[in-house]
Amino acid sequence: MEAMSTLSDLLAENTGLSGEAADHLQAVVAEWQLLADLSFADFLLWVPVSKELTAQGGDFVCVAQARPTTAPTAHPEDVVGTRFTVDEHPQLARAMREVRICREEDPHWYRDLPMRREAVPVSFGGNVIAVLSRETNLAAPRVPSPLEVAYLGSAGDLCQMIADGTFPSPDSQSDVHTSPRVGDGLIRLDSAGNVVYVSPNGLSAYHRMGHESDLVGTRLAPLTRSLIRDPFDATEVAHRILDALDGKPGSRTEADSRRGAVVLFRALPLRPHGQPAGALVLVRDVTEVKRRDRALLSKDATIREIHHRVKNNLQTVAALLRLQSRRTNSEEARLALTESVRRVSSIAMVHEALSVSVDERVDLDQLLDKVLPMVGEVATAESRVSFRRTGSFGVVVAEIATPLVMVLAELVQNAVEHAFPDGRPGRVEIAVSRSARWLDVLIRDNGRGLPAGFSLERADGLGLQIVRTLIESELRGSLSLKGLREGEARGTEAALRIPLSRRL
Repeated sequence: MEAMSTLSDLLAENTGLSGEAADHLQAVVAEWQLLADLSFADFLLWVPVSKELTAQGGDFVCVAQARPTTAPTAHPEDVVGTRFTVDEHPQLARAMREVRICREEDPHWYRDLPMRREAVPVSFGGNVIAVLSRETNLAAPRVPSPLEVAYLGSAGDLCQMIADGTFPSPDSQSDVHTSPRVGDGLIRLDSAGNVVYVSPNGLSAYHRMGHESDLVGTRLAPLTRSLIRDPFDATEVAHRILDALDGKPGSRTEADSRRGAVVLFRALPLRPHGQPAGALVLVRDVTEVKRRDRALLSKDATIREIHHRVKNNLQTVAALLRLQSRRTNSEEARLALTESVRRVSSIAMVHEALSVSVDERVDLDQLLDKVLPMVGEVATAESRVSFRRTGSFGVVVAEIATPLVMVLAELVQNAVEHAFPDGRPGRVEIAVSRSARWLDVLIRDNGRGLPAGFSLERADGLGLQIVRTLIESELRGSLSLKGLREGEARGTEAALRIPLSRRL
């Protein structure tokens, strides 16, 4: 049975988006259940198909889909993977071209269901990279109510911020998967911080915290501060609400009330067209499920502790190997032990990074900035090689991090050892390019170049054997080596390509 395509896979297969643009679309999808619930509508994410693939049919392809929990869906079937031409859905191209929200004048019939479609451009870095289609099922009539007016108004503001390129904010650190949702409790504030609407569940959460009367008309930040037991937590929650009113993105915050209730808060700024329009505050009473949440956190902490202990054990192994290398009289054995120390230490650093990660992901830039200087120090005491990195590796999953760090360390080690004999000075440059589908790395040196007749397939050095094995078995990537020559200058270039799409 074929696995379902993920958003990353579909972006890689159908677009030429940069890694940063793909990450922004991932952030949009992480937030859009909020949009769907506030809008009482389905959301579809459409991206323009790469020119070379347009000939296969369709100018836009749907790469993700969200259904509301607050209203009947307009799409009971799966739409992901569907292609539309501009003629079939003209609002998509129009929204991209005019950089504004475009709404169909008349309802659209789809599989015997009347629906209203709106196209919301997704802006990033000054460009429109995708379009959201907001599709409302009109078959089930709804009577306008204060809840519906507040929800739709908030959804309209957030959609405009998506078109502006200000939502989701790259500075937001909120874990949307564990944050309160619309159905848990919603409070709308005006630009002065006064409550203009509170949902029934939002009011119930504040009642459990100890506030007995209505919330409408009250200033939420000082009221919330007065209900929280710990003064530091109270100040933190109040500041998150005030920051949202000032246009700053906030993260999820948890606090215990004086009555014993445990409540999650998340405040979102509302600034359509860059103008202050208040804030949304989502609240969730988690008193009853707190014990289960703590059990999950304990499990995560256990996994991080395992990584920490593995790191400590590997550091002990490295120390023993280092001690053994100092006691041996054989230069060949000493060199082999020193290289083993470097390899074990590289793996230990990966586990050190995982020991502080909450999602088994590693910031490779920070990690390699620690590993690569160690390579230069281990290579030769006389080495005078400088390192320079351009581009960003970004964050990768643990299954990629360990073999990739090993491969890069070995390639840099080879460059230092073989390109610059007798301690001659030189430089090693690492150029990184990341897209939605590939991670491309070029490692160049200005050393003496490859020996005559060199063949990567026939190379018998241990370092290159390790590199080829890891690339083929763990990373499923490719590697090529070639000599560089420009005038009198010589050098070597290693080109590494690693797929970032679905790993089977």
